[in-house]
Amino acid sequence: MVEIVYSTAALNDLEHIGDHISETLKNPIAALNILNEIQDSISNIADFPLVGAPLSSIVKIDTDYRFLVCGNYLVFYRAQVERVYIDRVIYGRRDYLSILFGKLT
Repeated sequence: MVEIVYSTAALNDLEHIGDHISETLKNPIAALNILNEIQDSISNIADFPLVGAPLSSIVKIDTDYRFLVCGNYLVFYRAQVERVYIDRVIYGRRDYLSILFGKLT
């Protein structure tokens, strides 16, 4: 099992997901369920760091990002020998490439 390290951006993403579902959509139970689902998927990464697909397999960008689909959300991470870095958790319909890499030209 490897160590999971969250970026500040990933922690902020999780907080915003919970807040949006709980407060904006007025569904705190769904917020907890979705956050638990995401956390369960991330826990799975600790045991199987290469479980997610390489991002470079679906887009023509040279990157070491891997991703997991967690319902409507995508967990973007980088697997190293002893650590997995969770970089972002992004709603799947957002322009995640721009969020991850900025404007691509």
